[in-house]
Amino acid sequence: MQDGRTIENRRSGSGGEDFAHWAATLVVVRGGAEGSEHELGRRRVVIGRGPGVDLAFSDPEMSQQHAAIEFEDGVFRVVDLRSTNGVCVNGERVEERALDHGDRIVLGMHVFRILLEKRDSMPRVYVLPES
Repeated sequence: MQDGRTIENRRSGSGGEDFAHWAATLVVVRGGAEGSEHELGRRRVVIGRGPGVDLAFSDPEMSQQHAAIEFEDGVFRVVDLRSTNGVCVNGERVEERALDHGDRIVLGMHVFRILLEKRDSMPRVYVLPES
């Protein structure tokens, strides 16, 4: 609706948006290292106990490669990577789900919040001359 007063509410962005227009952070709420923040600096971040993951957590209830957070078509989503104990978003068990700012994600004994922030402008890139 375009009445000049209505703001359209979209899930984590629209179809053509680039990953660089977003800042995504995973915050540990429970499970160890509460309050620590992990910037999701790539389009696909694999989470688990490891090895071979981007974010490793010491959690006996988390699979080695438990879940991935992906960015595609302007939307962040969590994908269960066939984990033993599953993935829950806001209390609901899911295999795959689009994420919104503030969603609560449970992987094993860990609880996370995802913070999604749209950047007004592209991050600046500086090229410094070598000394």
